[in-house]
Amino acid sequence: MKVYHSSPVEVKKPDTRHSRAYLDFGPGFYVTTLKEQAEKYAGRFLRRGSNAWLNVYDFRYDEASWNVLRFERYDKQWLDYVLKCRQGEPVPEYDLVIGGIADDKVFRTLDLYFAGDITETEALSRLVYERPNMQLCIRSEQMLERCLTFIESVKL
Repeated sequence: MKVYHSSPVEVKKPDTRHSRAYLDFGPGFYVTTLKEQAEKYAGRFLRRGSNAWLNVYDFRYDEASWNVLRFERYDKQWLDYVLKCRQGEPVPEYDLVIGGIADDKVFRTLDLYFAGDITETEALSRLVYERPNMQLCIRSEQMLERCLTFIESVKL
C-alpha cells in the first residue's frame, strides 16, 4: 500500500530514533494512507516558515508475521493507550500500531480529558461521533527496514 509522511525534510531512510516521545502511539515512524491528511499536516511546517516535504513509500507486510495493534474506532482501548503514550507510560511492544489520529477536533476532547475537565465517559461520548483518520505508527526498526520502501519526496 502507498503511505505518506510529511516532514520539513526529505526522509529517504526512516528510523524510529528521530521520533518525539509523547505522541499518540508513542515513539515510531508515523505514516498515513490518506495523502490529503499528510498534505494538511505539512501545512504546519509551511506556517512556521519551514520547508514541507511529502515523503511517499510503499508499505507491505504480512500482519501474521508482526506484532500489530489495531484500533478500529475511538473507544476506551484507544483512549487508554493514547493516554499512556502521551504521558510516557510503558505500553506493550508492538511493531505497528494502527488507529485514529488525534486531529484538532479529537485533540480538544483529549486535552479536556487529560486535564481532568471532563470524565472518561464524557470523552468517549464525544469521540463516538468522530470518524477516525487513520495513522500507522511503525515502532520497530526491523519492520521499517523490511517492509517500508522509499518511492519519492515531493516538495510542497
